[in-house]
Amino acid sequence: MKKARKRLPASGSQASVRRHEEQLPWKKQKLLDINQALNSDPVDIETLRQAALSQGGLLTDEIRRKVWPKLLSINVYNLPAKPSKDVREAHKDYRQVVLDVRRSTRRFPKGMRVDEREILQEKLIDIILDVLRRNPQLHYYQGYHDIVVTFLLVVGERKTIAIMEKLSNHHLRDFMDPTMDSTKHILNYLMPILERVDRELHDFMIRSEVGTIFALSWLITWYGYVLSDFRHVLRLYDFFLASHPLMAIYVAAVIVLYRQKEVKSSECDMASVHHLLSQMPQDLPYEELIGRAQSLFISCPPSLLNQFATLKPRNIIAVSTFTDFQASTLQQRPDSILRRQLHQRHENQLTLTVSTQPGSTNQLIKMAVWGLSATLGAMALAVAQTAMDWAPEFLSQLF
Repeated sequence: MKKARKRLPASGSQASVRRHEEQLPWKKQKLLDINQALNSDPVDIETLRQAALSQGGLLTDEIRRKVWPKLLSINVYNLPAKPSKDVREAHKDYRQVVLDVRRSTRRFPKGMRVDEREILQEKLIDIILDVLRRNPQLHYYQGYHDIVVTFLLVVGERKTIAIMEKLSNHHLRDFMDPTMDSTKHILNYLMPILERVDRELHDFMIRSEVGTIFALSWLITWYGYVLSDFRHVLRLYDFFLASHPLMAIYVAAVIVLYRQKEVKSSECDMASVHHLLSQMPQDLPYEELIGRAQSLFISCPPSLLNQFATLKPRNIIAVSTFTDFQASTLQQRPDSILRRQLHQRHENQLTLTVSTQPGSTNQLIKMAVWGLSATLGAMALAVAQTAMDWAPEFLSQLF
């Protein structure tokens, strides 16, 4: 009778493979859910939001290019035109935008060629000024470019214009007032959250007189300015795009709470505590913090925090418009239908052009239209094939 062989402990590489196999099912299921949600009619926004909120977020940039526009109700087949450079220098914020963008070299991937980075920096300037030109009620602030560059690196120029125009009028709207009063008001939510969760920590920070200015750059850049690992920035952007506009301040609260031992062990003065909290650790457990922020938002919603004396009544535009904004995302058509609608509009325009021409030139125009229609049809077929190919490619990375 053969003796049963003892199972040897897994080596490092074997354990890694085993862990990957254990993780595979949830990633595969998430990708299938996202793909199905994108192809539903109307698009299943709630499933896409849950995918962005849950572990791992949207997983890849390829998926983000599909899902981010849907979370903001953006039709990728009706995007703004590329901005014209002839209006750049005439804009009142031109010099400040250029200075900020020129200083943003660390926000681009390491190893990127200088000429490639400079091209992207020029696009970054164009995008910012174009959004501001199209929305004169918005006011540029330093740190805005840190948000814009994140989207530019993932989705490209025209989608970034559409995304930033939508965010600037909703999630980021209060940061773009003529003064910082609304921004300061949002920062003031931080201390009441801490008081609800850890009174000792809250009292220590009050005694130190540190205030909340240490979290300003976290809030107005969605942490893009303070995090060096682009993967962590993208994970937070997935989270914020699917969340309430004040969620960034809840993330600030859970970061301070996570570091409560360090804070309480420091000297209780403004300089020491500010210096400590201004140095953002780069190894934070982001998935854990995101989960904590969601729980904290449920247990301490903004409506509850408004009762604190430090939060004087003030209208936050992003909050007051959030319900309507969410409702506007619920009746979106899938890209396959939007693509057909675009092609149909092109055909209708061409047909209208033919019908309004004199008879002597009608035949020549018809021939030209037939040629254009065939070209458009081929282009639409190519795009459609790319879209059809996307789902299998989307899943193939798992196997």
